[in-house]
Amino acid sequence: MSLSVAIEALNPSHDRRAFSCGVSVLDRYLSERANQDVKRRIGNCFVAVDRDAAAIAAYYTLSAASLPFASLPEDETRRLPHYPVLPATLIGRLAVDLRYQGSGLGSSLIADALHRSIRAAPASFSLLVDAKDSNAAAFYRKHGFIPLTSRPQSLFLPIATALKLFG
Repeated sequence: MSLSVAIEALNPSHDRRAFSCGVSVLDRYLSERANQDVKRRIGNCFVAVDRDAAAIAAYYTLSAASLPFASLPEDETRRLPHYPVLPATLIGRLAVDLRYQGSGLGSSLIADALHRSIRAAPASFSLLVDAKDSNAAAFYRKHGFIPLTSRPQSLFLPIATALKLFG
């Protein structure tokens, strides 16, 4: 499938009604709560819009987070300062409409999140995700994310590693 998408900040002109990723909580979030979270500065929502169909093909959210130093695997902490917490950027939600799943769009959203994190004024050590289930965790592990020692469904990807992976 050849896609022509633009990734942009969610705004009221985006039609969210037809979006369906197969996970009702993620569908409801986009249609009912995303705008409110953006207005309240809880998180930002970015949508991949199919230019040909004028439809939301996928979305993800970003917000500030912290990563407890003690939850990182030992091999990741060797070269880090021993601060109690490290700054992180949380991908709170990531969903791809059923019509676009398998197209590589999820990977494109991770790359977009990485680039936005790099360009942000506050420093961020890593991208952080809380996978909703084992399939989601496997998707993130495939992209180089590492499980936290205390919570295996929570994974992180150091920005420095991501830069090597995604260029």
